[in-house]
Amino acid sequence: MPEALVGIIGGSGLYQVEGLSEVEEFYPDTPWGKPSDALMVGKLSGVPVAFLPRHGRGHRISPTDLPVRANIYAFKMLGVQSLLSVSAVGSMKEEIVPLDMVVPDQIFDRTVSRTRTFFGDNSGVVGHIPFAEPFCQTLRPLLKEVSEASGATTHYGGTYICIEGPQFSTRGESLIYRQWGVDVIGMTAIPEAKLAREAEMHYVLLACATDYDCWYESHDSVTVEMVVHNLHKNVGRAKEIIRQFVPLAAALKDRSVPCGCSEALATAVMTDRKLIPAASVEKLGLIVKKYL
Repeated sequence: MPEALVGIIGGSGLYQVEGLSEVEEFYPDTPWGKPSDALMVGKLSGVPVAFLPRHGRGHRISPTDLPVRANIYAFKMLGVQSLLSVSAVGSMKEEIVPLDMVVPDQIFDRTVSRTRTFFGDNSGVVGHIPFAEPFCQTLRPLLKEVSEASGATTHYGGTYICIEGPQFSTRGESLIYRQWGVDVIGMTAIPEAKLAREAEMHYVLLACATDYDCWYESHDSVTVEMVVHNLHKNVGRAKEIIRQFVPLAAALKDRSVPCGCSEALATAVMTDRKLIPAASVEKLGLIVKKYL
């Protein structure tokens, strides 16, 4: 099995990482089925990296149907410790202009049809992770640094509201979300961020603004054509940010960091160890291995 230290999840429009060498494809069966596509495992700037196109090559999988548990577990199988998610988003604030980058620090969950935990399906194991800070507090400033260095207008902080989709918002929904004070809107950060925390990964999000959603009266209603057009403009810059970010993220393995991501499950499992079914321990495998 190949190994990787840093994982990259490519969102809409980002289906490959240039400069990845010694590439192998890894397409495992996980306890939660197959991931969205084969993970491309290789080296970027000398760092072992795994890349996954979130929606599959050719953009075949809708946000609600993404096999997120399988995706995160596949990264875990490779030994990934830091995970960068790249996502297209709509801007909910006039100052976040399409083509800007955002490094959010909070999420608001408005999804309704998604499994958000590895500790579900009547597994017999109950785990409650801390999630007050949903993105890694150690990686966020590093991502800001490389995003700014790329020349992108970068907004540091803000709330990402995750909606179910696949439809874009109604104008009424968009205006209400604005009243709530959110900064960007997307469809994929949940359950990705929650599952990455349960898997004890350092997870951070680079949000690429493609449009103003539909709240902005002087802006056309968001369309796939608009999103794709601006995505293509942003992809080159996102790839440069990835190239600069990977060595910084890889360096975390050599030092102690205060974010707590890598020990998120240390006090999370509430279930009496004597009552946990052996089959559940087997299925959860790498998620709980060091604690059970």
